[in-house]
Amino acid sequence: MSDRLTLEELAALMKSGAGITVDPAELASRPDARFDEYGLDSLGLLGIVGELENRRGRSLPTDADRCQTPREFLDLVNNSLMTGA
Repeated sequence: MSDRLTLEELAALMKSGAGITVDPAELASRPDARFDEYGLDSLGLLGIVGELENRRGRSLPTDADRCQTPREFLDLVNNSLMTGA
């Protein structure tokens, strides 16, 4: 696992944390599509945040579960991981 959250890892988290199968290539081609377009609701995103916090052993920003798109989520999470915030 790299220090940065990747689209592949996000797709795996969507599967394990919310039961939604999304091809990482689709996430890459549509990074600004809203999560609900992929079938992910706010409860599913909360599950992803919780699983990611458990995997990384650290808390994410409190607004991580309010992100609307994969790009927004990756930017927020990766910024947090890189700065330690």
